[in-house]
Amino acid sequence: MALGAAGTALTGCSSEARPTGSAPTGHVRTAEPKSDPEPKAKAVRQAPTELSIPSIGVRSSLMELGLNADGTVEVPPAEKGMTAGWYTGGSAPGEPGPAVLIGHNDTRFGRAVFHDLKNIRKGAKVLVRDGTGKTLRFRVTAKEAVAKKAFPTEKVYGPTKGSTLRLITCDGDFDAEGHPVDNLIVYGVLG
Repeated sequence: MALGAAGTALTGCSSEARPTGSAPTGHVRTAEPKSDPEPKAKAVRQAPTELSIPSIGVRSSLMELGLNADGTVEVPPAEKGMTAGWYTGGSAPGEPGPAVLIGHNDTRFGRAVFHDLKNIRKGAKVLVRDGTGKTLRFRVTAKEAVAKKAFPTEKVYGPTKGSTLRLITCDGDFDAEGHPVDNLIVYGVLG
């Protein structure tokens, strides 16, 4: 998600956050889903297929991202730096709760899909197309750069009443190993 110090590019990064109750590591983790004792009929979940942010020139197909073997959230492979991904452990765009989209800022291959995310402004439109071809329109409500060691896990992954969107990439200075020390988070709401 970021270009390393002295021009050394990295393949990806993650935050230092973890949901309450998960193992203490330095990466994003999600809580295990709770089973419903009385399953109810659910609508078919529509995976998002495309992201567009006209104000900063972003247009990307979306790949599905899950968890790595160590429980950290996957990021798109560096060679697909111009493609963002949807974290399937969260809500799908349009469902209640946060839909999380992750993309690189830069990779060893150069500029990546969320390179200009830092330039997005409050009120900007973020368009997400689902598998049926329906386009959902989100409006940016805030953005913040946070230290990975102080990642606001509950604010990003916690439940919300409405359909919300989170865009995440790396940001900020680099540590001694060339890893970005911050994440940039953009928050949005449907409508």
